[in-house]
Amino acid sequence: MNRLQIQLGFILILLALLTPFGMPLFVNTRLGLASHIVGITGGLVLIALGALSASFALGARSAAVMMATWVYAAYANWLACLIGAITGASRLTPIAGAGTAADALSESVVSFLLQSLAVAAIAGTALAVWGFRKPKPAIAASAVAAAQP
Repeated sequence: MNRLQIQLGFILILLALLTPFGMPLFVNTRLGLASHIVGITGGLVLIALGALSASFALGARSAAVMMATWVYAAYANWLACLIGAITGASRLTPIAGAGTAADALSESVVSFLLQSLAVAAIAGTALAVWGFRKPKPAIAASAVAAAQP
């Protein structure tokens, strides 16, 4: 179990639960709602990965990279939607951001966050799939020992 990962998941859920209080200030309330939803969903994913961390057959460095990419992706997704909601940035969110636009800096920040989190999420998912390709050696050995009379 990765307690830090689980704690970061709960912190993201807390931030996501506080997000709707800013709705009256948002230029784009649909992106505000999206920020709320992706924050809760991302937090739950972080909690699940933290709880499963001992099950991945990965080295210490690969496991750390997997967890870091998931933390970045979850927080960047929440933040990109929040910035889009506050500023109206919608270049990469044409459906949720329909009818709004922001200054070039806001659009660039949101675009960077969304594109970089996509790369991080793909890397984290690939590492998770790779980590579950076979049972972790210590777990497999203990399961075989427990099955023998």
